[in-house]
Amino acid sequence: MNAPAPIVKPELTKEIAKGLYVIPDQGVPLVPNIGIVEGSTGVLVIDTGMGPKNAAMVLAKVEEISKGKDLFLTTTHFHPEHNFGSSIFKGRAKILLNEDQVTDLKKKGPGYLEFFRTFGDSVSSELENVAFAEPDIVYLKEHVLDLGGRKVSMHATGQAHTLGDQVIRVPDVGAVFCGDLIEESQFSIFPWFPPEDTDVSGTKWISVVEALLKSGDNLVIPGHGRVSNKDLLLQVHEYLLFLQAEVWSRLKSGLSEEQITSEVTILAKKMHPDWVGEEWIEKGIQCFCHDFPSK
Repeated sequence: MNAPAPIVKPELTKEIAKGLYVIPDQGVPLVPNIGIVEGSTGVLVIDTGMGPKNAAMVLAKVEEISKGKDLFLTTTHFHPEHNFGSSIFKGRAKILLNEDQVTDLKKKGPGYLEFFRTFGDSVSSELENVAFAEPDIVYLKEHVLDLGGRKVSMHATGQAHTLGDQVIRVPDVGAVFCGDLIEESQFSIFPWFPPEDTDVSGTKWISVVEALLKSGDNLVIPGHGRVSNKDLLLQVHEYLLFLQAEVWSRLKSGLSEEQITSEVTILAKKMHPDWVGEEWIEKGIQCFCHDFPSK
């Protein structure tokens, strides 16, 4: 059976807190959770969906909510289902990105576009006419956006799932949009594709999740999966620590990467038999092998 096409469905938009909306991913691969944050004078959109056609549907829904207010767009990271519809917003919304994400887009965007076009006709169709939009505002580590009576903070986390990950907080309702740093009921996505892409870091990812836990947000919007709470942060933290410990202990014992992959994959599946994305376990193991302190 072919996988469902990665189509955003704005008609499913849910208001999860006052003036805070999510277009849910429906459990469909390569569809992200898309955020809409409304203030009295402005509206922030978080992620675009895969390509211009999805982004156009998102923008139409946002216009319906915003009723002419100023629009802003940011993306949690540069991957195609999160960012590659940005050009549709150019001219109507101010686009805000952190500096490392801009670097990711310039260095890897074209390669990821061609890579994702190999995923089948349903994905390739959504990637027609992709153009990479120049941001209007580039920040280094943190940017606070005033939407009128509501401030939203954007935090560049540094290298983790990608080089340019960011989380977006809505402090007045204790909400945080995590992008693919956090997934619900899914093994963490490690885009470990040497030599083209080795910017993912398991050890730094653990530190990022620990910082998320300390921040105290309890309305957690993952990149993919159902909206949750702090318990989801704890689950992801536990899994990443498990992966690191199991890989590193076997490396210290002199096991080969092949042996480690076989053993740890079995343990991970046993630990989370209901999670999807089993193909990412091996990528995570490879990443932690690379992260292993040699001295």
